[in-house]
Amino acid sequence: MFGMNDNQEMISSQDESSQPASPFKPSTILKWLVFLFVIVYFLIAFFHVPILTGLGRYLVIQNPPEISDLIVCMGGGNIERGLATADAYNEGLAPTIYISKEKLPDGYGLLEEKGIEYPEEGDLLERLLMDLGVPGSVIIRSNLEVDNSWDEARLIREDVEKRGFKSIIIITSPTHSRRSWLTFRKVFEGTDVRVLSLPSKYSGFSPEGWWKDRGYLRDVLIEYEKLIYYTLKYGI
Repeated sequence: MFGMNDNQEMISSQDESSQPASPFKPSTILKWLVFLFVIVYFLIAFFHVPILTGLGRYLVIQNPPEISDLIVCMGGGNIERGLATADAYNEGLAPTIYISKEKLPDGYGLLEEKGIEYPEEGDLLERLLMDLGVPGSVIIRSNLEVDNSWDEARLIREDVEKRGFKSIIIITSPTHSRRSWLTFRKVFEGTDVRVLSLPSKYSGFSPEGWWKDRGYLRDVLIEYEKLIYYTLKYGI
């Protein structure tokens, strides 16, 4: 009996030793992960400039300018966007300008209660445009607050349809131009309204070196976060 058990154990040991080693051992997986990490590190080290430049360029959408019915100056960045809007108007690209009403900052209502006049962002932008040669009579001001680009585009669509406009030019910052253009195209989907993007040339943003500036680095990271969010929520 003991001999038979010994033989069975020997046969079992031989069978186990004859089985091929699994290629998915933890040590093997760890080696591959280290190898892939090294490869990725060297790729980033040697090609980080073209990769980052490509990320910056992707955010910028600029269409050839065409005569249109309306120039939309997106809220935020009053100076760079205002300068570009005034240029577009003075060059005859459109006879009318639209300014949205941005959400009022906290405490604004208290100032009004105290009788303290404090200009809204829209007031400052309108004043800048008029100082740059734009007649106040061609500026459309919305009375409804907007808190994001999607709401801004939806509100503008109502005004565009009411006035019978068939073409609009969006002027905004370069990093904001792709999301704005995609948002407006989605909002105006199913209409015959043409949407063009004309980002401001007065921005200091450069696709070839944005990562060297902390402000633009933050802008690009936030913009990609919002692009993903808008894609998932609105399907732009």
